[in-house]
Amino acid sequence: MCNTYRFTPLADQPFEEFREIGIQLEFPGGKPNIEPRDDIRIGDMAPVVTRTDGGVAVRMTKWAWKSPQGRPVFNYRSDDRSFADSLRCAIPADGFYEFTDALPGQKRKTKWLFTLIDRPAFWIAGVIRDGAFAMLTTAPGPDVAPYHDRQIVLLEPDRAMEWLDLTRPGPDILRSLPAGRLAVERVFPPVETGQLFD
Repeated sequence: MCNTYRFTPLADQPFEEFREIGIQLEFPGGKPNIEPRDDIRIGDMAPVVTRTDGGVAVRMTKWAWKSPQGRPVFNYRSDDRSFADSLRCAIPADGFYEFTDALPGQKRKTKWLFTLIDRPAFWIAGVIRDGAFAMLTTAPGPDVAPYHDRQIVLLEPDRAMEWLDLTRPGPDILRSLPAGRLAVERVFPPVETGQLFD
């Protein structure tokens, strides 16, 4: 399941979508310095957006709260759950990773990067508990199913407010994207270039 993702923002992507619809960005802890990061991992601090009375708040938040058994909760199943009374958040990203078995001759698992086709960034639906966030998961869409039996809930650009305000029923929001919306690229082991034949 997704335990690392990427956010290498271009200018104000994807935050400008709030300004475009007249929603004010607030920075309760001061304006964060959001640096490009290729691998955001469990336990890292990362930007998330939550709803406020006057707009949306951008704050740095830890990824994963602790379960009663002490294990990190970084992914949280959305199936058959209501999030009406939850502190919902939208997590900005421009890629996420999944892992499959190691290729012959390799010791490490094969790492795949998923990005949204034709858009530089997207949102991941999440919830906050105990001051930390977890990503919601759902059944995999056709683009992810060959790589994993679950996937994180992706919100296309301009859809974050639907999740933050629950303006549509949860099951309509918390589902996978249709086929052909995600591009996938093998990042480890790197794909050999300059070869005539595979």
